[in-house]
Amino acid sequence: MRKVKFVEGDVIATIQANHEHIGHYHTGGVPGRAEIDDTQELNYRRICQAIADTGYTGFVAQEFIPKRDPLASLAQAIKICTV
Repeated sequence: MRKVKFVEGDVIATIQANHEHIGHYHTGGVPGRAEIDDTQELNYRRICQAIADTGYTGFVAQEFIPKRDPLASLAQAIKICTV
């Protein structure tokens, strides 16, 4: 399995083109690894839908530095990423 890094460009197109090489996904707010809410550049609901559309059935890890109550931030991230 090769490492595919999503650091710029069209994240969803990269997932669609490389999903057969991806064994794990995780979130991270952009910029700053903050909560994955409406203040971030990436739309994780759409990204997670694109991941699900590939047939992926594994886990999506949540990686962020909470700026508020960590459990509330995690609950929000789970809600956003559940498609």
